[in-house]
Amino acid sequence: MEGEINASSSILRTVTDFWIDPLRILIVGGYGTFGGRLVELLENEPGLSLIISGRSLEKAHAYCASRTRAAAKLIPASFDRSGSSARELNDLQPDVVVDASGPFQAYGETPYGLVERCLECRVSYLDLADGSDFVNGVARYDEAAKAAGVFVLSGVSSFPVLTAAVVRHFAGGIASIQSIVGGIAPSAFAGVGTNVIRAIASYSGKPIGIRRKGRKEEGRPFVESIRFVVSVPGRIPLEERRFSLVDVPDLAVLPDLWPSVQNVWMGAGPVPLILHRALNLFAWLVKVRLLPSLTWLATPMHFVTEHVRWGEHRGGMFVRVEGCDAQGQPVVREWHLLAEGDDGPLIPCMAIEAVIRKWLSGKRPESGARTAIGDVSLADYESLFKARAISIGARNEVPVQNLPLFQRILGESWPQLAPQIQQLHSTGAGQAFAGNCTLRRGRNILARLIARLSGFPTQGVDMPMLVRIDPLGDGELWVRTCNRHIFSSTQKPGKASSKWLVREQFGPVCVDSALLVEGTHLRYVIRRWALFGISLPLAWGPRARALESTLGDLFKFDVQISHPITGLIVHYTGTLAPMPKK
Repeated sequence: MEGEINASSSILRTVTDFWIDPLRILIVGGYGTFGGRLVELLENEPGLSLIISGRSLEKAHAYCASRTRAAAKLIPASFDRSGSSARELNDLQPDVVVDASGPFQAYGETPYGLVERCLECRVSYLDLADGSDFVNGVARYDEAAKAAGVFVLSGVSSFPVLTAAVVRHFAGGIASIQSIVGGIAPSAFAGVGTNVIRAIASYSGKPIGIRRKGRKEEGRPFVESIRFVVSVPGRIPLEERRFSLVDVPDLAVLPDLWPSVQNVWMGAGPVPLILHRALNLFAWLVKVRLLPSLTWLATPMHFVTEHVRWGEHRGGMFVRVEGCDAQGQPVVREWHLLAEGDDGPLIPCMAIEAVIRKWLSGKRPESGARTAIGDVSLADYESLFKARAISIGARNEVPVQNLPLFQRILGESWPQLAPQIQQLHSTGAGQAFAGNCTLRRGRNILARLIARLSGFPTQGVDMPMLVRIDPLGDGELWVRTCNRHIFSSTQKPGKASSKWLVREQFGPVCVDSALLVEGTHLRYVIRRWALFGISLPLAWGPRARALESTLGDLFKFDVQISHPITGLIVHYTGTLAPMPKK
């Protein structure tokens, strides 16, 4: 009878949880920063028992009591990854152990002690390791894991699992990959665990191996940096970030997967920038041997990151792949991710979530010890992103210069727009649109002066309007004739920190706006501005509400410009339709 029950266990698991225990997951560091985020991702699954462990049983009890909405069974336990024995592990009877503690760069002379105890007890193992040496070294246990019938997966996190999944997805059509560059840009409000800070402090400024020009060379984390704008098509981009080199498994794993790659570089873009710059300086002092290391700085660094926060509560990530196709033509593909609010910090734990959920659906990882890069696909991530405020998109920079301005910037979100909006923003030279416009000016004297300097006409209702759009270099010239009054502006692609924005010039005022696709409509969101060519703080600038939509078969516009000091400056709305070509 017992044999029949065991033979049917996989079927019974999908039908009911009454006859068998749920999948038991021991999370080491379960009440810590990353362990807690993993619990948040998995606690809605009734088919799981989550053993929340750490050095303090009291903290484990308190944490479990705080998760009042958990559908999974939460079990507090005391378990020290370095001090607990195989007997203690057996007593907890987990199906899999997740090491969410770290820092993995500082596990001492026996870094794989927990892995060895798991193999002894025939328990599978996952970790969130971010140290390249630790992740690559786990392969030495491959034969032992296969003999024990368990899997040992290391580095089950954004670096390298998500980055490798993106590169694998983009590799189609690229005959040879020459460069892989990626970066993660956390929100200033994300909250970083003490172990992450300790890891960063341990390697900042010290030499690490990195692929450059097809060979292994020396890199210095947080000494070398790049700048990049994370911008999902049709979404509001992040402010331009400074990314500094970090020691992550990708630096060794990706060259092994794609041996032809010439350059691999991975960075992190922590904010506020002033603190990032300070870390760059201290790392440089380590490089020139004026400081032995930054381990002494870990505690004050953690305190500062927890208390000095400002800016947007948004984060992002990017992967840029460069290579050539079969004909030798250049190919540049970029993958962008934006995460709003508290959803961004969950992403590093989503690879483990994907592995666990696939296991519950009957797709258990194969036995053996390895990095997890082949166990989670980009499609697995995308299905998890849909449940969160996380958006992703791809950009292909070659040959975008041949496309209309707005299509260049909107990329793959362009087809979502209504046909009337697409038509207006993709016309050739000489195409004009006619319709009507209702315009209202503000009553404030200063507002009227600003409207006049910007070239706006006097106010009126249902005034005849003609709009002509002509190419102008890499941008466009918009000439509007409203009730026989002509006012014009230029629109160009933003450069440098304004990349993926539209730069519009009205007289002395220059405004850089993000193009936000909302359903089939298009909204403009001001991200920076300048007066007489002088960049000024956004808080001092104009406020704009600009929306392009449709009214029947007509293109509809609704633009309102104001300022906290002057109030309303101008509000104009109306409809347009293409004029027949002569």
